[in-house]
Amino acid sequence: MKFFKLLFLIAFISPFLSAQNAKKTDQQTLTWIRYYNILPITEKFAIHSEFDNRSFLNPIHENLFVIRVQGRFRANKNIDLGGGFAYFNVNTQDPNIDPDFSIPEYRAQQDITLINDISKITFHNRFQLEERLFQKASKTELLDNFSFAYRFRYRLQSTFDLWKKENRSLKGTISDEVLFNFGKENKRNTFDQNRFYLALRYHFNSNLGLELGYLKSFQRRTSGVDFYDRDIFRLTLYHKINRKTTK
Repeated sequence: MKFFKLLFLIAFISPFLSAQNAKKTDQQTLTWIRYYNILPITEKFAIHSEFDNRSFLNPIHENLFVIRVQGRFRANKNIDLGGGFAYFNVNTQDPNIDPDFSIPEYRAQQDITLINDISKITFHNRFQLEERLFQKASKTELLDNFSFAYRFRYRLQSTFDLWKKENRSLKGTISDEVLFNFGKENKRNTFDQNRFYLALRYHFNSNLGLELGYLKSFQRRTSGVDFYDRDIFRLTLYHKINRKTTK
């Protein structure tokens, strides 16, 4: 518990301390629209895939889109393991700039999630490691070389039922996540960002749910002294494919 408290202290204090020394902080508003699919293979193993489109609202402009696939294994009641791959296609991080090219990022990820139920609230402690490969670019074109970075993420999330009847339910989610970069090319922005999230998810049945959430992201840019302060509204359609599984 002391480790978790330390991480949260860093997560909450780091953005405010960094902001005091920031040369420039850009406030942005975005929408993330996501489709999340779960395909059970066995009782303990499933394939999770998602398609996520992210756009700026003022002015309206494409930010990026994501395709992610991962395998998830429920080792036991309290431990969930995951590993997968994601492709990011980044159009721009500034809605006022419209380049003639998009920057690709290829990302591998692995995580372990510890799950505990306390007083009808489910807590998820997720520890995730990412290996990120970016294609470099100038202001006018993509270059023929790449950069590599590691990133560590810790997220504490709580979910709870607000209403439930037969297969229908309304759930609430509260989470906070802190992200750190490390590696020889990440000396100026070890602290990457903090994400605080609130959401409501309505399940039409056990296989289909719709979630609307608000995410507050405070992110250090690669310069090490500039920041993004982002208000993000996320809409997610969750779809679990109903099929018989075997052990």
